[in-house]
Amino acid sequence: MVALLAHRYGPSIHVLDDPFLSTLLGRVGSPDTGTAEVPLLVHTAYQRLLQEVLAREFPRQNQRLPTRMTAQEPRAFVPGEFLCRNTKLVICAVIRAGILPAQACYEAAIQVLPPQNVRLDFLNMSRVVDDRHQVTGVRLDGSKIGGPVDGAVVLIPDPMGATGGTVCRAVDVYQSIGDGSPARVVAMHLMATPEAVTRLVATWPDVQMYAGRLDRGLSSERALASVPGAFPDEERGLNDVQYIVPGAGGMGELLTNSWV
Repeated sequence: MVALLAHRYGPSIHVLDDPFLSTLLGRVGSPDTGTAEVPLLVHTAYQRLLQEVLAREFPRQNQRLPTRMTAQEPRAFVPGEFLCRNTKLVICAVIRAGILPAQACYEAAIQVLPPQNVRLDFLNMSRVVDDRHQVTGVRLDGSKIGGPVDGAVVLIPDPMGATGGTVCRAVDVYQSIGDGSPARVVAMHLMATPEAVTRLVATWPDVQMYAGRLDRGLSSERALASVPGAFPDEERGLNDVQYIVPGAGGMGELLTNSWV
């Protein structure tokens, strides 16, 4: 498992300190990277992020796995601690920045977990803004949820953790289903702001957040020179129209080539 960035946001926030992922995200946000390249880069980034999330958050069990040599040699078993293949995994595709992040996670997950235990749900959401382009809420326009989530691990891959509203609204939806509760809910961002961190911790403190990068480019010089979270009142990652700084400059638009 890769190292994590030191911070003071609390134990539910995990920011990866991964040179590979950091370099990849640098390419995603580069002005020289166009809409033809971004989807593949995001796909790779989310598969890398999923590996880390499963390694840290998914249940494990001790097993002895047979190999093709077992038929010839009865001692040819691989002992160890592996991902629990009986635990169900639910991946929530938020149809706002495109479904590619969730699809990338789904494709990676079924390489190590039984496909019948991995589910891909869909929530169609849109931001609600006022006349000053400030986000005032998240509207749910439709959903396709394939059943209960009792005992499952629920992943919410949302590339840009800007205000935190999308993840909080998605958790609201799953909590309203009833019929038990998920074993764990994990928000997965490529980039996240202190504003999103603060909102998620205050609203759903048990939800685990993983981010490839913490963006707080509009913070005070004192905050930027300190451990993240040391001066929360001086941290800022959103501009006046609530785009992430430094961010990637319209991730959803680049993923879908739809500039609205």
